[in-house]
Amino acid sequence: MHKVELSYHLTSQRGKDALIRNPLMDLLHAVREQGSIAKAAKALNLSYRHVWGALKDWEQTLERPLIVWDKGQRARLTEFGEKLLWAERQAQARLAPQIEALRGDIERAFATAFDDSAHVLTLYASHDAALSALREQTRAHGLHLDIRFMGSVDAIAALNAGRCMMAGFHTLEQPGSKSLAAQTYRHLLKPGLHKLIGFTHRTQGLIVAKNNPLNIARLADLKRPGVRYVNRAEGAGTRVLLDELLAQAGMRPSDIHGYSSQEPSHTAVAQAIASNAADAGLGIEAAAREKGLGFVPLVQERYHLVCLKSELPAPHVQALLAELQGREWQSTLDQLPGYSGELAQSGKVLSLRAALPWWNYRKKKNKDSGLPNSRRNTKGLPTFR
Repeated sequence: MHKVELSYHLTSQRGKDALIRNPLMDLLHAVREQGSIAKAAKALNLSYRHVWGALKDWEQTLERPLIVWDKGQRARLTEFGEKLLWAERQAQARLAPQIEALRGDIERAFATAFDDSAHVLTLYASHDAALSALREQTRAHGLHLDIRFMGSVDAIAALNAGRCMMAGFHTLEQPGSKSLAAQTYRHLLKPGLHKLIGFTHRTQGLIVAKNNPLNIARLADLKRPGVRYVNRAEGAGTRVLLDELLAQAGMRPSDIHGYSSQEPSHTAVAQAIASNAADAGLGIEAAAREKGLGFVPLVQERYHLVCLKSELPAPHVQALLAELQGREWQSTLDQLPGYSGELAQSGKVLSLRAALPWWNYRKKKNKDSGLPNSRRNTKGLPTFR
């Protein structure tokens, strides 16, 4: 059975014919109406050679004859050619309302591209319920967030590779210079190159079954026999957080049954627990509440957005900052379980060194000079450690 592919054209004005056109059907209809290839070509404002060649190509593609090619006779369609035209008329008549609705949807989507007041911002980010809520809010104001959820590491790498305009990742508040987060993100983020933007403040903890039947109260309880854990994928910010917490608790990945399992999002972790495929998993409270599950809070996190410094003045970035600083967004955050609008610093451009104190700056010593310290070159370029 041959398949159907659809395409569309962008024009300044819509044609009188609102049907989905197919060049073969136009050729067949012209041949039947005109009675010859030459007259059909003239009616279509095409050359005889083009029409004749196109019909031959279609016959080869469809592996069926379309035209009765008898010399000296009026050109006519084969039975297969007539059936093709009949099938096309049936489909057009039956699907006309859906076709018109689809055309309208496509036109409305493209209208955004031609609207100078609308903006589109591509954002790769670690999975987060607040980002989904933000996307819904900003759409009504002409800012369209094209969000792709992925691990924090991959999101920042995509930003640095130019595949997105902004990235989202999360860390513990004031992570130490020797923390796993520092080791993970230090080489990806650089002062002077990136700009950090406050987004939200959220709680991460253990998602457990409703009413917490296994009485899981802390990370160490995951070591108990029979407790099944469901993990996030390697490179995910929550996976980095888990490894950080395990190190702080003096635990090893091998202590947890299910550490090697992987789910792509907080929602997927919650679904695994809701379906009794696992007993616990690290995630956000909003995902637990959405599935009617229990939640054991463990840590507070800051979720950051980051863009290149050169992109900060761009209209789409400034539009996002305005949305994040508005009262509507603060109210939205306060209504999400496990989020805080008051502590979020949403929309504020933050000091990368202050929020993520992983870099040490020191003055460069001039070993070749015998001058006193007060007379040495004190420009002191920053040194990353």
